[in-house]
Amino acid sequence: MIVIGLTGSIGMGKSTTAKMFADEGVPVSDSDKVVHDLYTGEAVPLFAHDFAEAIDGGAVDRQLLSKTLAKNPDKLKLLEAIVHPLVRQKQRDFVAARGREGCDLVLLDIPLLFEVGRADDVDVIVVASCDAEQQRKRVLARPNMSVEKFEFILSLQMPDAEKRRRADYIVDTGQGMDAARDQVRKIVAELRAREGRR
Repeated sequence: MIVIGLTGSIGMGKSTTAKMFADEGVPVSDSDKVVHDLYTGEAVPLFAHDFAEAIDGGAVDRQLLSKTLAKNPDKLKLLEAIVHPLVRQKQRDFVAARGREGCDLVLLDIPLLFEVGRADDVDVIVVASCDAEQQRKRVLARPNMSVEKFEFILSLQMPDAEKRRRADYIVDTGQGMDAARDQVRKIVAELRAREGRR
């Protein structure tokens, strides 16, 4: 089984690209969904000490957590120390389960794949990308987004050019949905052919 790591900076179309892989029959583990489930379940007690102000109604509130991190950027490392090991274990479990089912490909959607040192956890890296102007327009059109928040998020992410340089495949989401879907289909076909030859 080939494990695909999908990444891409904010606003690059990574989530849409992940759905395209799912549409081609590739099982997808979405890191954001994994984190959401952790924030409403097993991770909550782990936040009680350092992030008590971000817990609301028995769950970790992402908006409150963002405010805490904006005021105390040094707490980001603490957050990562809590969340990343849990996410990795959930993804390992996901890959193992798909392997037992006989899947040929599986995809891990990991927004900060390079930034958190996950490149060696996957066999192939796909980067969703578009030009910077498109990215900016997409992100600033989101609710509750500001230029300052966008720039803060970008500061935490590896530059797109470096991600593209390290990628095995690039899906250009700036040419429209049909073009991106064609690129995904080609990647899936090539990887299935490669897995078939192993």
